[in-house]
Amino acid sequence: MSKPLKVLRGVRVVSLALNLPGPAALQRCKEMGATCIKLEPPAPAGQTTSDPMHIYSPAGHAEMHEGIKVVPVNLKTEQGQRQLHKQLEKADVLITSFRQSAMQKLGVDWKTLHKQHPHLSLVAIYGSTTNPDEAGHDLTYQAQNGLVTGLNLPPTLFADMAGSLMASEAVLQCVLHRQKHDKGTLIEVGLSQAVSYLARPRTTFDMQHPKALTGGGHVGYRVYACKDGRVALAALEPHFYQRVCVEAGIDPTVPDSILLDSSREAIEKWLAGKTRKQLDKLAVDKDIPLETLPRD
Repeated sequence: MSKPLKVLRGVRVVSLALNLPGPAALQRCKEMGATCIKLEPPAPAGQTTSDPMHIYSPAGHAEMHEGIKVVPVNLKTEQGQRQLHKQLEKADVLITSFRQSAMQKLGVDWKTLHKQHPHLSLVAIYGSTTNPDEAGHDLTYQAQNGLVTGLNLPPTLFADMAGSLMASEAVLQCVLHRQKHDKGTLIEVGLSQAVSYLARPRTTFDMQHPKALTGGGHVGYRVYACKDGRVALAALEPHFYQRVCVEAGIDPTVPDSILLDSSREAIEKWLAGKTRKQLDKLAVDKDIPLETLPRD
């Protein structure tokens, strides 16, 4: 993967955001060349940071803060407020992740900030832009958008990570806006709205229901069992599917071959007799898009 262009070189980003989305966004800004500073509440006695992410994942916290200057600041005190505004005088963008009511109490809401620092842009991360004071976390935002099925937890923190991408994108928008208009702007990022964007193939485009071609309807686009694991087969295009047909003994000219139970059964039988090692080699030799996986 190529390294990010240093398009934010010379840009100064200050963050007050704790947990995952804000630090992940700040790290991306640093990777794009920005000078990044994080102000966080003083750490409790015996701890090195007040950020809860350090408790959930020390390794993740360390990675998200690599190359980031972290300064302890108590925004509830006059001294802390002076420290904050000293930093904001030199900053181009501020990232927050407070609820809207908390931002007003701390004096970092847009109306207050824009009056004091007209040059400064604000990227405000909320749980939801439609209800900025709503309590929630990644799990509830995914549930709001139909991505929690059964009693299983989602495989990753989609809302937090999608929100971090949108927040770093918002920083880029802020910088471009200031270049054109010579003043700061406000961009609000909702974690629920961010994961809603990821969920659109399922919720809006109707691509994930069981009969949809990308939801299980196409026999060449499914997860199958093999001799010692599983296979994620993605032979969606006709030329890929035809190569699978050759291996599985299917006549691809039969009408609706990609939808037939007989085709699915042939693929199941073919893959069940192959090991992951054999299938990995076959994928390379025959140019078939598949990925082998261990058993659940």
